[in-house]
Amino acid sequence: MLKLPKSTTTHAPAELFTGDVYHDEIALGVAASPLRVMLVRFTPGARTAWHSHVNGQTLHCTDGVGYVGTRDGRVVELRPGDTVWTPPGEWHWHGAAPDKFMSHLAIWEGCGPDQTDQDESEWAEHVTDEDYLAAREASSATD
Repeated sequence: MLKLPKSTTTHAPAELFTGDVYHDEIALGVAASPLRVMLVRFTPGARTAWHSHVNGQTLHCTDGVGYVGTRDGRVVELRPGDTVWTPPGEWHWHGAAPDKFMSHLAIWEGCGPDQTDQDESEWAEHVTDEDYLAAREASSATD
């Protein structure tokens, strides 16, 4: 057994996120395990840029209200206890509702301890305000 050191809360980089987003590393491929887990906190309206993961990603909402959107226009609203899985290579974004904070656990398998985030994830452009607001409308239509 190994007790891991606590991480420092980090402000997420502006080139990958819109708005203020903070994350804490929980598990980052210790030894031979490729498991990666982060607690991510989004301020109202904050969101990721478009991205995909080589091995997919699981998001588990712990607090607040948020959305997960895909390139084909599908949108899922996240509330505490909701879990969403994006399959390998699926372009998606996730973030908080415009008027609510949202926190989730982001869980994915990396490519191994000798790999970098660039080997595990591909990042693209920011989600436009228009696409973000359309996601809210799409989510409301399916409630």
